[in-house]
Amino acid sequence: MRNGLVQLGAWAAATGAAVLLSWLGVHAVLSDASSAHPVPLPLPTARPATGPPPPGGPHSPEPAPADSGAPSTGSPSDGPPSPSGTTARPTPHPTASRQGTGTGTPKPSSVRSYLVPGGRVALDIRPDAAELVSATPDSGWQLQYWTGDQWMRFDFTKDGATNSVFVTWNGHAPDVQTVVR
Repeated sequence: MRNGLVQLGAWAAATGAAVLLSWLGVHAVLSDASSAHPVPLPLPTARPATGPPPPGGPHSPEPAPADSGAPSTGSPSDGPPSPSGTTARPTPHPTASRQGTGTGTPKPSSVRSYLVPGGRVALDIRPDAAELVSATPDSGWQLQYWTGDQWMRFDFTKDGATNSVFVTWNGHAPDVQTVVR
């Protein structure tokens, strides 16, 4: 009887120590994560549509990027497609000036949104790279995405239909292509 109580006490002490150690580790990580406040990106303002559109407007045909690298989440069931889409290069929209004590001039927004049937992808386009802001599928659609060092791919799928957004910046400014199949 005494041997059983000693074993029970040792087990309870070891379990309590393990739970305490785990809780302290998780608590430290979560408190660090919650104290880092995200920096909001400025929203673009609407610009009046005056004058002719810029040359090489938003839908200039261009060769599609080669799909390289391994997907980071899942893989398409039919293998890599050979897209024959259009290139979307949105024109920059200036942002409204920020309220505050800043002395600098407002910078144009670098966040662009790309809409395809099935969803929307918002990207922070910089001169040498692109960063995902959000990717949201429409109701009933599913989103799969893959990323590499200098490319991203977003597929919106529903009932066998797949529409994609490709972003590449391998040695050049980010290039966004939308493919509707």
